[in-house]
Amino acid sequence: MRKAVVLGSGMVGSIIAADLASSGTLEVVAADRSEDALTVLSQRTGGTVRCQRADLSDPAEIARVVEGADIVLGALASRLGFAALRAVIEAGKNYCDISFMPEDARTLSALAREKGVTAVVDCGVAPGLSHMMAGYGASAMDEPESIEIYVGGLPRERRWPFEYKAGFAPSDVIEEYTRPARLVRDGREIVREALSDPQLIDFDGVGTLEAFNTDGLRSLVDTLEVPNMLEKTLRYPGHIELMRAFRETGLFSKETLRVGEVEVRPLDLFSALVFPQWSYEEGEEDLTVMRVSVEGMREGSPSKLRWDLLDVYDQKTRATSMSRTTAFPCAIVGRLIAEGRLAEPGVFAPEEIVTGEGIFDQVLAELAARGVQVRGRSS
Repeated sequence: MRKAVVLGSGMVGSIIAADLASSGTLEVVAADRSEDALTVLSQRTGGTVRCQRADLSDPAEIARVVEGADIVLGALASRLGFAALRAVIEAGKNYCDISFMPEDARTLSALAREKGVTAVVDCGVAPGLSHMMAGYGASAMDEPESIEIYVGGLPRERRWPFEYKAGFAPSDVIEEYTRPARLVRDGREIVREALSDPQLIDFDGVGTLEAFNTDGLRSLVDTLEVPNMLEKTLRYPGHIELMRAFRETGLFSKETLRVGEVEVRPLDLFSALVFPQWSYEEGEEDLTVMRVSVEGMREGSPSKLRWDLLDVYDQKTRATSMSRTTAFPCAIVGRLIAEGRLAEPGVFAPEEIVTGEGIFDQVLAELAARGVQVRGRSS
């Protein structure tokens, strides 16, 4: 039986591990430094996942944990993602990862080829599924002209004052509000301030949401030759102005500030006060909404492909929508790597793997089998 090792057992890692174990064809080991997280995972999976405590900030610990693995899946915080990727590659293990690492993972592609390792990074919902849609749509066009990605995770019930809760690490949310956003316009890469260029968009089943620039294109800027590309994050109306006010006040700053006899980083204070209010309570429902549009010329005529996703909290498994929609693409692609369907050595972005025969259709079919419905349309 093949062995899969999952690094990280939080909201997303626990779903990845449970999904992999559900097939009965993989021995699944989950590693985390939190005993509580491992206990919850063991209870969720009825003991079908073997849990192992480990400090995954230590590359040596990662090398020990992944020994004997046929496939490794990463669900660590973004600050740990790059070091973990390097450690897994150096151990000679195939990898599929969802961490939103700030570094360029593809700089390790030569090392992966040397070690004979296949690694797919950014393989969640966005980036991840969104990039697969973008890559597939661009390849379907003779002359792709534009790609637009809109995506957000939200609580189903809006509550004052934030009308928002974080479906993943809140610290990574703040990164979205401070990191400059790269776009492609008229064939040139441009940089816009995060939270800029607001617009209102209507979505069936949700209503009107506001969209704003974030740095979600990532690898698409380099991998696809499409003259116009953007990604925007979706929130309930009013969120942009509130976050801009916090940012301009300096509350997202990592620089130490002296207040009386105390030195504090404003971001640490903001985190201590706000992040507990951004955390979902047990059983609190969320939703994930995404739209990806690709336009261009096909067989001499203007053409448009569009995919819409609206997913909600799963009452049966008590899993959040954001954890499900992030975990499932990683688990599905991880299986494809373990089965040898994706076997070329190197570090790849999700848009680079969908050119294989039937890969994109299989990903969508397997998502549907897990209750995540994607509606596609062409015109």
